[in-house]
Amino acid sequence: MTTTEAQAGAQAAAEAEHVARIKQKQDPGVSRAEGWRRRGPLLPALIFMIVVTQIPFLFTLYYSTLSWNLVRPGSREFVGLQNYLDVIGDSTFWQVAINTVLIIVATVLISVVLGLILALLLDRAFLGRGVVRTLLITPFLVTPVAGALMWKTAMLDPVFGIVNWVLSPFGVEHIDWVSSFPRAAIILALVWQWTPFMMLLILAGLQSMPRDILEAGRVDGATSLQLFRELTLPHLRRFIELGTVLGAIYLVNTFDQIYMMTQGGPGTASANLPFYIYQRAFLGFDIGQAAAMGVIVVIFTMIIASFALRLIFKSFTGNEEAA
Repeated sequence: MTTTEAQAGAQAAAEAEHVARIKQKQDPGVSRAEGWRRRGPLLPALIFMIVVTQIPFLFTLYYSTLSWNLVRPGSREFVGLQNYLDVIGDSTFWQVAINTVLIIVATVLISVVLGLILALLLDRAFLGRGVVRTLLITPFLVTPVAGALMWKTAMLDPVFGIVNWVLSPFGVEHIDWVSSFPRAAIILALVWQWTPFMMLLILAGLQSMPRDILEAGRVDGATSLQLFRELTLPHLRRFIELGTVLGAIYLVNTFDQIYMMTQGGPGTASANLPFYIYQRAFLGFDIGQAAAMGVIVVIFTMIIASFALRLIFKSFTGNEEAA
């Protein structure tokens, strides 16, 4: 009888708590206050983001509708969408866009492969693993300008460069890598910088993988290659996809390496979209067309990034529901 009374009391208390929660949700004053209490600390960050990003973008939209060259006083006039038409008909713009895609794709693919290899090595226990991990992360902590200068002067210099010194026993001497292979030199510097990022992301995925699954596979007689292909790689897919998307988004804005190493040359062989916009705005002083290029790049980047991130989030939520 005592147990029955205790169960009834517990049920009555649960029902009372449920009714109280419903009344609290139905009370607009409490819910509104609770909402402001939770979102209030985020308002400064939101206001800062709007001031720093959205307001300048609105000004860029306005400038893109003007014919405005700084070297011609009084040339500022409204031309509507003419700047966008001129940009679409600019063959150099499309060549630079192709360069941008090639640099991004090559850098991301090589960085992901190298990051996967390094992550698999660091996932194993060995003496000095912490020191090795710290050394491998270091390139991502170096500022892009310093890294670009290091690759241009210390690594790829035709006379004193370390790359030529290492390859000299094979008959390779005094090659000006930056001038002869400008795009490859930039990709090399970017891969050196972004491989640690991919490695950390994939390593986090490896350490989140349940070890009992691998042990069960080994007990069943699966080889290391089979375990990697059937278990490890599918588990790491979403982490690799996330690293690929984030790396591509950031690499679209690459400017430091190109400016410090090649200046976009020879010609436009190594120029990308941010550097070409810089040339048009601050060397050609054509503010209208530079703003139109910036708007086009932002729109395409947002469309591609939104599509890719949506696929990735579906992958994460799908795996969580399956689990």
